[in-house]
Amino acid sequence: MSAELSAAPTGRRTPTVIRLLVLATFVVILNETIMINAIPRLMVDLNVTDRTAQWVSTAFMLTMASVIPITGWFLQRVTTRRAYALAMCVFLAGTALAAVAPSFEVLLAGRVVQACGTAVMMPLLMTTLMTVVPEHDRGRVMGNVTLAISVAPAMGPVISGLVLQLGSWRWLFVFVLPIAAGVTWFGLRNLENIGEPQTGSVDWLSVVLSALGFGGLVFGLSRFGDGSITTPVVIVVAGVVLIAAFALRQLRLQRTGSPLLDLRVLLSSTYAKALVLMAVAFLAMLGSMILLPLYLQNLRGLSPLQTGLLVMPGGLAMGLLGPTVGRLFDRFGGRVLVIPGSIGIAAALAGFTQITLSMPYWQLVALHVLLMISLAAAFTPVFTLGLGALPMHLYSHGSSMLATLQQVAAALGTALVVTIMSSRANTLERHGVDPLHANLTGMRLAFAVSAVLALLVIAMAILLPNRAESPVEAVVVEDELPELVKD
Repeated sequence: MSAELSAAPTGRRTPTVIRLLVLATFVVILNETIMINAIPRLMVDLNVTDRTAQWVSTAFMLTMASVIPITGWFLQRVTTRRAYALAMCVFLAGTALAAVAPSFEVLLAGRVVQACGTAVMMPLLMTTLMTVVPEHDRGRVMGNVTLAISVAPAMGPVISGLVLQLGSWRWLFVFVLPIAAGVTWFGLRNLENIGEPQTGSVDWLSVVLSALGFGGLVFGLSRFGDGSITTPVVIVVAGVVLIAAFALRQLRLQRTGSPLLDLRVLLSSTYAKALVLMAVAFLAMLGSMILLPLYLQNLRGLSPLQTGLLVMPGGLAMGLLGPTVGRLFDRFGGRVLVIPGSIGIAAALAGFTQITLSMPYWQLVALHVLLMISLAAAFTPVFTLGLGALPMHLYSHGSSMLATLQQVAAALGTALVVTIMSSRANTLERHGVDPLHANLTGMRLAFAVSAVLALLVIAMAILLPNRAESPVEAVVVEDELPELVKD
């Protein structure tokens, strides 16, 4: 999808193409978290172990990590309508397959197909937004995007809890299918192409290195907490080596103008800082999303539905605050939002280190709302500043790298908190501490580590500029690459 435009809208109204893509992205992201509460049902209905059943989430994450790096190249080679049609039709096919799956293997295949469609939607939305929305209005529109992509994960567990109260896990896919089909039909009727696609062949070696490298890294990280340390470490190291080979391959291909993922985006200091801030903040957020349900269900005895209802206010607050954060960014810039937001993230995570077996639920909800509001204050400006610092023709690659790093950060955050919690709990149990208090202490330590990591978010927030660097500066940075690569 080329960045060349004949005309760009200048009004305050959100372009129709963005509204349609936000709606579609909401549907596919809702699906990403809707299976969380279905694991026990899958174990009984499909006769699988808990570790096997977890693959409905692990495989989704692996596929996303493997496919997203390719989307930067893909979005420059196809029209907006074709990218949208392909992504949504693939998602629909995966949803239908999962709904009628006669076995766990078929269900897993359906989830993989779903993830392939989902992987395209977020970079497509971000790339289109940066292309069609004027710089002075990006914060407001990005705030509306934040509403969609943060409310959807919050609603997923709640909706799945309600559906599972009434019927089989298959109804989770039956519920999504007509909504996704309606969104697809409406989008294809009204969506307009943005720019013209470019020509260029795909480098299949890069595709293989990307899939094995990022997929292997996420898979290795997901294996931490299974008991053995050696195997996950070997897989992670292999993934890192393959990613390094992928990066070297891209540097060579940039000389010919056909990289799969253009690494010139990293030469923008603003984008690089935003990338680090987003990754660490996302890691901390995912860690809390894993720990809080474990605490509420395993230590406090709540049902999955009750847990979903308790964490829903935080997700809703994050989403509803998104448009306000966007308008404030357009008016005052990023620092007035990102610095207080990063401090709020660290404060909320520090608050979770004080959890007890009798802490009032309202305090837990308040801490979670503080965390989600702080993340909203950080994410919208960070996305806008980071992508806004790139030249227009690198938007698709910048969006793809951001989305890829989100998947890696999600896997790393999960692996980190689970490993820390389990290791500490097991050590205490060997010293005679009862399992309940041992797990509580392990969770406190995991939250403490996340709070320490949040200090890095504060450091990056201080280093970020108030506004994105000018297009002239971005082009100069981008033009310097050939000399840097040669050196």
